[in-house]
Amino acid sequence: MKIKITCLGKTKQKFIEEGIREYQKRITKYIKLDWQILSDVKLTGNKTIEVVKKQEALILEKNLPASSIIVVLDENGKEFSSEYFAKYLENKLLFGKDIVFIIGGVYGLSDRILQKADIALSFSRFTFIHQMIRLLLIEQLYRSFTILKGKKYHY
Repeated sequence: MKIKITCLGKTKQKFIEEGIREYQKRITKYIKLDWQILSDVKLTGNKTIEVVKKQEALILEKNLPASSIIVVLDENGKEFSSEYFAKYLENKLLFGKDIVFIIGGVYGLSDRILQKADIALSFSRFTFIHQMIRLLLIEQLYRSFTILKGKKYHY
């Protein structure tokens, strides 16, 4: 069992990259976590946001494993507490399936990808840049495993 985070576009802020590396290092004692960074589509010429989202959906679909649990991060998704998220992960991992988290690009995810998800998850009613949510996700994954293992974790 492993967790994969699939994202569109590279992380450009150094502080986000540093935070991700720190939590990547910490989480390895609990689970195998892989990253898949796919090319995003730029809004150029006469492309609309909907066209960009459809093109990105095609890129994502080509890279979605058939047998995994798909969790999309979306501003309209369900909000969990850290404890509930930990229990959610524990229950899903008991099935022996991998979990893939999908973080969209600048304009979010297309309805096509949202419909493929087993669940849509929101971290807050606030809007975050798609690169920042990567750091928030890996931190919450790490926090979840510390909760499940009964470890203290405070910052």
